[in-house]
Amino acid sequence: MSKTKLSCQNLWKVYGEPARAAARLAPCAIDADALRAQGAIVAVQDASLEVNEGQILAIMGLSGSGKSTLVRCLAGLIEPTAGDVVFDGRKLNEASERELIEIRRHKMGMVFQHFALLPHLSVLENVAFPLDIQGITRRECERRALEVIELVGLKGREDYFPGELSGGQQQRVGIARSLAVEPELWLLDEPFSALDPLIRREMQDEFLRLQAVLKKTIVFITHDIDEAIRVADRIAIMKDGAMVQQGSAEDLVLRPATSYVAEFTREVSRAKVVRAETLMTKLGELPAGAPSIGRAAAIQEAWSLLGRDHAALVVVDEAQRPIGRLGREDVVDILLGTVPDPALTAVRAP
Repeated sequence: MSKTKLSCQNLWKVYGEPARAAARLAPCAIDADALRAQGAIVAVQDASLEVNEGQILAIMGLSGSGKSTLVRCLAGLIEPTAGDVVFDGRKLNEASERELIEIRRHKMGMVFQHFALLPHLSVLENVAFPLDIQGITRRECERRALEVIELVGLKGREDYFPGELSGGQQQRVGIARSLAVEPELWLLDEPFSALDPLIRREMQDEFLRLQAVLKKTIVFITHDIDEAIRVADRIAIMKDGAMVQQGSAEDLVLRPATSYVAEFTREVSRAKVVRAETLMTKLGELPAGAPSIGRAAAIQEAWSLLGRDHAALVVVDEAQRPIGRLGREDVVDILLGTVPDPALTAVRAP
């Protein structure tokens, strides 16, 4: 079972004079409404979450929901008013400033929507910059920088300057720079939001390719629900500083905890998020010659496998063992939107 890499418990970040009094209280005793009535800004309100090793957690919300403030608290860039941030079993809010700097330098990588490249440095120099700060030898800096430059698809552009690159290429430099330190935790704050839609899609593909190779623990901030569904294992939705729901994309779409979450996910196609395992019938007789599909695959993937020649698919687990049957009629119902609540039909008996 994967261990928890990063977590926060009952985290608060309050700005304004009332924050001093709030900092003296236990997290459970803080009253957000009272603080706001006193003129305070409650940027993060009693937030708790966990990210397991190798997992991607997307944090979503509208502008002003607190997601960027939260990720900066997780990185130790902002000191929380109350609550704990725990990284690898260590409470970051109890670490010294020197310890925090060392953790960020050696164990965390950060990418933001504004690329923040140094315009007078080449691609190679930009990527090697954090390594140079660590005091690593010039030869080793260059070796590691060249390695990640190739990893992100920029080999041959090592001597280019940022002004000579496209927006997507500049973002790749930012990604390479954050990976050069070989971080255990990767924090990405809307890294693709400044890019054109086509380039954004390409960068999402690149991000998924990198994750398949590197298997990092990632917190990914975005306001785009389609992007979150595409890249994340789990999604957390924030509103007014509070964490209103966490779960898989399927959980959020089929079982929204609030009207806000329901509205947030209203335009999402169920075919993108409903998994084969949710709609399958427990296996009786194996359909002869039927193709197989993974239990976590989205229903939209099933349609292309069914084609004209198959009435059903065999649903398999991670070890490729058959666990269920997914019929054409189940897939069609989801594609046409004729199933009112797919969760009610989960793992049906034959």
